[in-house]
Amino acid sequence: MKKLFLLSFALLGFVFVSSAQEISENAIGLRLGDSDGLGAEVTYQRALGDNNRLEVDFGWRDGNNFNAFKLTGLYQWVFPLDGSFNWYVGAGGGIASFDGKNILDGESETALFAAGDIGIEYNFDIPLLLSLDFRPELGFGDFTDDLDFDIAFSIRYQF
Repeated sequence: MKKLFLLSFALLGFVFVSSAQEISENAIGLRLGDSDGLGAEVTYQRALGDNNRLEVDFGWRDGNNFNAFKLTGLYQWVFPLDGSFNWYVGAGGGIASFDGKNILDGESETALFAAGDIGIEYNFDIPLLLSLDFRPELGFGDFTDDLDFDIAFSIRYQF
């Protein structure tokens, strides 16, 4: 009976270890989406454990009529789907700043926002990670006082 119990325990442990996903310690790249009109963002991910990580995204735009930046931080939980596919969900927030030069009477504002995140990613055998995510954001300020939905494609180098 003891042998059967130990064998079952060892087999069960092997199954859990062999089905765990591998997330990279670090990944850096571009997140290509709307980002509230800012477009592409520089994105960085840092593993915090076996199945969770921190993602930080920075987007900016410098134009003739306005300057703007947006910094987002998200805590994510990563779950295996099949093979190299994972799905993830996360929550966080950030800060955004808008500085109107020739529009809106030169208005400037800095605002906070809350964000959620859900997506799917494919982890290649080479150090490449592709993902598609959906990020709702709820802003707290005059120019970000609404609910915004952002869909983006990301490409990251893993190291």
